[in-house]
Amino acid sequence: MASASLESWIDSLQSRGRYSFLRSEAIGNSELSASAVSKALQRAVKRGRLVQPKEYFNVVVPLEYRAAGAPPVSWFIHDLMTAMKLPYYVGLLSAAALHGASHQQPQVFQVLTDRPVRPMTAGRARIVFYCSKYVPRAATTEMKTPTGKMRVSTPETTVVDLVRFVKAAGEMDNVATVISEMASAINPKRLIAALAVSGDVPNAQRLGYILDLVRHRPLADAVHRWVARRDERLQPLRPGQPFKNAPENRRWQLLLNASIEVEA
Repeated sequence: MASASLESWIDSLQSRGRYSFLRSEAIGNSELSASAVSKALQRAVKRGRLVQPKEYFNVVVPLEYRAAGAPPVSWFIHDLMTAMKLPYYVGLLSAAALHGASHQQPQVFQVLTDRPVRPMTAGRARIVFYCSKYVPRAATTEMKTPTGKMRVSTPETTVVDLVRFVKAAGEMDNVATVISEMASAINPKRLIAALAVSGDVPNAQRLGYILDLVRHRPLADAVHRWVARRDERLQPLRPGQPFKNAPENRRWQLLLNASIEVEA
């Protein structure tokens, strides 16, 4: 393709339902040099036709999303992570919202992968990555998107991660509120399987306490049985916060160094 037909090629991708492509694809389908293709792509970016979360990864911006600067991240996150050759799943508040927890919509699109990745922007959207070595083993589900699919943590994996990454989830009050919204969708056996992936006893204690707090006793009892078979030790409810003279919750072996308020 000549330089003038690059946009026609992009249009042809969009007409087939594809909204992302690699720079190498454009070069491979072009009679131009790599440098010329890169310049043509940059011109398309300046016109708002494309956005580049990574220098080698291009997202087609349809007309209805020009004001936002990019289509929704869900349209291209699977292709982006495939291009980066990283395991991933959409998690935390982004996953909670997809599972029906609508109390607080996430301000960023949250993705877990198995190594550090810097945040990215695509138009007005910001993609933030969280590192967990357990990503390849965590339970996920595939959700359909307008352009294909994306990998999302199950409700059980989501609530476990919300407690593990409490700061990313808006601290304990927000975590408890979101868990209260999701609890009816959680299967006790799958919850225990999600806890077993990391074997993180302290955060299981915190999760169990929250489940008691939001009055989902069957789930809390399942977590308690799992915790009781392991080496549980006295832990602060809020990590990193002072806990001297804090009252003790003996069921969960927690020092209640802060209160948790669940929003209705």
